[in-house]
Amino acid sequence: MEVIWRKSPVTSAAIVAALEKEQGWAANTVRTMLARLVKKGVLKFGEEGNRYLYRPAIPRDRCVKSEVDTLMQRVFGGATSPMLLFFVKNKKLSAAEIRELRQLLDEKESA
Repeated sequence: MEVIWRKSPVTSAAIVAALEKEQGWAANTVRTMLARLVKKGVLKFGEEGNRYLYRPAIPRDRCVKSEVDTLMQRVFGGATSPMLLFFVKNKKLSAAEIRELRQLLDEKESA
């Protein structure tokens, strides 16, 4: 999806080339994935001459929210605090990221 969000509309050949390079995926794997994403309604496609052009059917932020909600429910039983604590404890954060987290937490506390 990142390839498609970055370069929409994008041909299937360009998606295959990008994912072969970035992920090492085979062309058939990419085409199968594209077909499944179209069937799920995540992607739209149209024909232009003898090639398919793909566009996202949903915005990136909506997709990210859905995936995070699913992860939070599946791994953390829907609880926000354990998920946040896990990431803060286990991932390296830059000084800027720490400041941003403090600011967000301060805003939440004030609200």
